[in-house]
Amino acid sequence: MKLVRVNLGPRAYDIEVASGQLAQSASFFQARHPGRHAVLICDANVRAPYGEPLAAALSKNGYRCNLLAVPAGEATKCTAQAEMLWNSLLECRTDRKSVVIAVGGGVVGDLAGFVAATFGRGLAFFQVPTTLLAQVDSSVGGKVGINLPAAKNMVGSFWQPTGVVIDLAVLQSLPRREYVSGLAEVVKYGMILDATFFEYLESVVPQLLARDEVVLERVVARCCELKAQVVEQDEREESGLRAVLNYGHTFCHAIETVSGYGRFLHGEAVAIGMVQASQLAENLNRIEQSLTMRQLNLLQALELPTTVAGLDPQQLLAAMQHDKKVEHGKLRFVLPTRMGHVELVSGVSPEVVLEVLQS
Repeated sequence: MKLVRVNLGPRAYDIEVASGQLAQSASFFQARHPGRHAVLICDANVRAPYGEPLAAALSKNGYRCNLLAVPAGEATKCTAQAEMLWNSLLECRTDRKSVVIAVGGGVVGDLAGFVAATFGRGLAFFQVPTTLLAQVDSSVGGKVGINLPAAKNMVGSFWQPTGVVIDLAVLQSLPRREYVSGLAEVVKYGMILDATFFEYLESVVPQLLARDEVVLERVVARCCELKAQVVEQDEREESGLRAVLNYGHTFCHAIETVSGYGRFLHGEAVAIGMVQASQLAENLNRIEQSLTMRQLNLLQALELPTTVAGLDPQQLLAAMQHDKKVEHGKLRFVLPTRMGHVELVSGVSPEVVLEVLQS
């Protein structure tokens, strides 16, 4: 078992990375929050395998539990589902001492965290991520929110979890497409922060695809460490440092928005977005083509998509105008300068972006 600490003063918390500990996680929650009423929010896919067993385990340990389920999929991150959950919390007699536990992937973590942040002006919540993407990225850092039809993650808050429980064993039953999708965020961390880690990923492709738990423990813990380091320095994206975590995401979010949040999994869109961001950096003479090819080769080896067809470049460019990194109407992109380092670049002309989208 590995424990990663996110040092945020009074909002500090632990991330526990282990295998097979989900059923015994009541002690983790009890040690970090005094309340004994837990509202578990999960999606329909994980209710039976993880939500119900966790609720039963908590009940045996003295918790009053309510289990709420939402539909699976990105479209669930919406105002209608948030309102449904707010009303359900009322029906569950939720009070300020209650705790919300998000059980599922990034969609559930974002939605349940947003509901926790806004109900009663803020409830404690724990993250129990059951997808690789959520384990290495979205469950850590306190970004919670929902989508608008025209813009992803536009409504939300910074609301840090009280703790994160990562059980690697749940990844063994994850559908292959979902699992592989999460590997895109893993590659991202090597690109933006740790060249040595990227090189390690290149050396363990077969083990990653085979879901080797020894390799996964190292990979997941390292991603959490890297994200914690960034969040500790720029919790609320005020200095610009935390923006590096959005490498590839300006393209990614535009792809997801224009395709209707259904054609691509988030990690798949991230993989395409990273390649496009690297191509943009090439066109701006910031990097050599070899760096783009190195990313492309690793992503393809990990069975991730690296190109997109059938989406209108002008619609993609318009969607980018809603990106949260836009400043005074100007597009800003996170672009690589070398392996393990990226920068936030302002003033990129739409014409140069269109060249990438049309290529």
